[in-house]
Amino acid sequence: GKEVVIANAIIAILTIGGQQLFSFFTFSCPCHVGQNLVYGLAFLGVPALILLIVGYALNNQTWRLVMGKRSHFGRVTSSNWLLKCKLVCFVLCSITGRALVAPVTWLAVTLINGSYYICAVSEYVPGYYYGAAPNVTPSERSRILATFPCSQLVPPELTRARDEVILLLRYQSQVAGWLLIAVVVITVFLSYCLASCFSPLSFLHFRYWSSYVHNEQELFDEATDQHSRLYAMQNVRKFFGFFPGSENVKEIRIPSLKEWQAISGLAFLKRVDEEHYDYSLLHDWALKERASGKYLRIDEDP
Repeated sequence: GKEVVIANAIIAILTIGGQQLFSFFTFSCPCHVGQNLVYGLAFLGVPALILLIVGYALNNQTWRLVMGKRSHFGRVTSSNWLLKCKLVCFVLCSITGRALVAPVTWLAVTLINGSYYICAVSEYVPGYYYGAAPNVTPSERSRILATFPCSQLVPPELTRARDEVILLLRYQSQVAGWLLIAVVVITVFLSYCLASCFSPLSFLHFRYWSSYVHNEQELFDEATDQHSRLYAMQNVRKFFGFFPGSENVKEIRIPSLKEWQAISGLAFLKRVDEEHYDYSLLHDWALKERASGKYLRIDEDP
């Protein structure tokens, strides 16, 4: 839908901006044999991996799939096992597609920029093609080539060879970046085409279903917020004798030291019976204790 497209576009723009800032402030090729490759690949791959993990973590569908696994598969029978597997695969593909937006953008932008790729593979370029010190040993040639990303370390007689190597590597990096973009665009387009072909819904019916799911989620979130607020309000009122926003409060309850200790500290979700849980220490106290104790009347005319 439009919201997904807009969200993906925002993610891509933020990733591009972050990559530019990241390269400007942190990237500095070591220009040393054996270190360039590790350094370049680390700056190219590690941020992309982190962005991929963050993309999975920020997607609600990921946690719905993980936390609902037992409830989904606990009722699986031989007749619907295949359907459940298809559903899980479809959701995983959808989650992965959303999670790949940022890392693919990072990889594409860094490859088109070329700096990381040049740093990583400069020492592996066959430099003798460009007349770069033809009479030196292979190890010395690798050492010389490793300094090419750092122009200040290159001897004047090798400046032309260095420029040719940098142009070659930048060409390779940019071609790889555009190929990555092309492959991703084609894959996304074909995926949408296949999903549409195998969809049991017509075009307008699919639009209606998408709108329904979106509205249902919004209404559910609003109802969840209101329901939990009302439920929490009852427990707070039991503890203090009133709840925030009350008008014409006649009296307030003074909790005892034991009651303060009962609701303080760390709490885990605790199972009460087969169907219910205690959500917090205050919730546990409200279900177990009677709201007796000291009450203090409030003078309405200060």
